[in-house]
This record gives sequence, C-alpha cells and structure tokens, in this order.
Amino acid sequence: MIEGGFGGGNTITGLRFEEKTDLLELFAATEGYEVQSDRIGKKILFDNYEVAKCYRKHDLYRFLKANGVEWKKLISKRLLPDDALYVIHNNTLFVIEVKFQKVAGSVDEKLQTCDFKKKQYKKLMSQLNIDVEYIYVLSDWFKKPEYKDSLDYIISVGCQYYFEYLPLHKLGLPVPQ
Repeated sequence: MIEGGFGGGNTITGLRFEEKTDLLELFAATEGYEVQSDRIGKKILFDNYEVAKCYRKHDLYRFLKANGVEWKKLISKRLLPDDALYVIHNNTLFVIEVKFQKVAGSVDEKLQTCDFKKKQYKKLMSQLNIDVEYIYVLSDWFKKPEYKDSLDYIISVGCQYYFEYLPLHKLGLPVPQ
C-alpha cells in the first residue's frame, strides 16, 4: 500500500495496524463496523448485522466450555490467543497474532511456532466443526532479509502473514464502500 495513494489511506479494504494497535479498536473505527459486548467475548457487527465474534485469551476457553468442549481432553496446555476471530459467514476461527519489533528478540522464534499452534487450535475446534486459520500481522521490521526463511516457513505450513495490515476480504468480512 502506498501511503496517501490509491490502495492506501484513500480506500479501506482492511485494518491498518501500528505499534500497540488493538484489533477491536480498529473494527470500531472502521466505517460500518461496530463492536459490542457479548456474553462471552465481543460481537462484531457490520451495518447492524453480526458478522463475527472475537475471543481473547481466556474468552476462547469460556466459549469452548459453553459449547461442551473439554479442552483438557484435547490439548495438554492452554494457548492464549491475542485475538481469535470467529467469522460466522465462513465458519472459520482466525487466530490473529500481532508481532511488532524494533529490535531483535524472542519474537523471532515465535514466528516458527505457527504450525504447532494452528494444529492445537484445530484440535480445539474439531468437535464444533469450525475451520481454523492462523495469521500473523507483522511490523515492517520482519521485511529484513534475515526473516526470509521464517516467512517462507509460515507460508509452507499453511499459515499466513501480512505487514501492518489485515485485509478484510481474506477473513470473509465485508469491505466498506
């Protein structure tokens, strides 16, 4: 995306992340979208229709319990997602992990865990017949040549990544006009 150009700030086809950006705040600030509290997690509405639910950290396990899924019988240790976005239209849980770096650190190796985590989330969702996708939203720091192998690996195991941006259409969510 070119800042200030076509496909950049002039059109909204996705959510634009910056350091310490909150996914729910981005939805609430996007034309046509609204975020409401729900019994478990948050509801995401577009033009007053519920299109998704967001479960953070322990909310995901409250959702599983409410649906009769005993997570301890499926995996040995809880995974606590930054955001687990259940998109109703395509019956898919998108686990979204936001990783912003300014210096080398432990996040480097965390990028190499997506395959394992996606498989664990698939185990959790299997009884509910919900598909799972695993997506990283990365800062431009990860465009450096030394991350090429990690980024290639993410794609090779069926996970996804985007730089400071999350396209709504890739999630199956409406794109504002």
